[in-house]
Amino acid sequence: MLLEIDSLNVGYGGAPAIWDIALKVDDREIVAVIGPNGAGKSTLINTIAGLLKPERGTLRLAGVDLGKLAPHLVCRQGVALVPEGRRLFGGMTVEENLEIGCYRPEARKDRARSLDRVYQLFPVLHERRQQLAGTLSGGQQQMVAIGRAMMAEPRLLLLDEPSLGLAPAIVGEMFRAIERIQSEGVAILLVEQNVAQAMEIADRAYVLEEGRIVAAGLPTELLAQSRIKEAYLGL
Repeated sequence: MLLEIDSLNVGYGGAPAIWDIALKVDDREIVAVIGPNGAGKSTLINTIAGLLKPERGTLRLAGVDLGKLAPHLVCRQGVALVPEGRRLFGGMTVEENLEIGCYRPEARKDRARSLDRVYQLFPVLHERRQQLAGTLSGGQQQMVAIGRAMMAEPRLLLLDEPSLGLAPAIVGEMFRAIERIQSEGVAILLVEQNVAQAMEIADRAYVLEEGRIVAAGLPTELLAQSRIKEAYLGL
C-alpha cells in the first residue's frame, strides 16, 4: 500500500473540518474522492500535501509518517499537488513554470527527460513553451499545473478539482491525460466534482460528506446506490 490514512482529524481554529478519515491508495491506482462543496475534500488533499497539519490520526506514504513533515519534505517523499485554481506564475513562461516543479535535487538532474515527458503528454505546451502562462486558456493553464507537478517525478499525484471551469471537450482531454499518467506508474488521488468523469477512470472511490467518509468502494458499486445517483448524478 502506498498511502495509508487512519483516524485522521483536521480542523481550523478548533472547528473540525474532517474527522475519523480512513483512506488508502495503492501503487498505480486512481482513487477518487467525491462530495459536495464544503465536505472537506480540499482539506484532506492539502493535509496529505503537508499544507495543513493533522490534529490526530496517522498519515503514511510507503511507511513514512507524513504528519509532521513540512510541505517541501512531503514533496521529497514523492508527493506532488495540483491545487485547485492552478496557481501559476502568470508573468513567467510555460517552461519557467514547469521548471519550478523540479527544484528537488533528485528531480533536477532529470530535468530534460521530465520536460520531454510533459511535452509528450501535452504537445500544445511545447508549442507555447515561451508564452507567458497568464495568457493561456484555462485548459492550457491546467495542463501547465499538471505538468509542473509531474516535473517533481511523484509517486503520488494529488489532483484538486482539475476539471473546474473547463469546457467539456477539454475536460475529456484532461481525464485522458490523467489515465496516461497512471499508465506510467503514478498513483493518483483525485478530488473532483465531475462525478461521472471521475468514476469512469477511478479504480476505487470514497464519498465525503460533512467531513466524514460515508461510503467507499468500486465506482460501479457506489453508482448503483440510489442515494449517490440522486445526489451526485441527478438521476
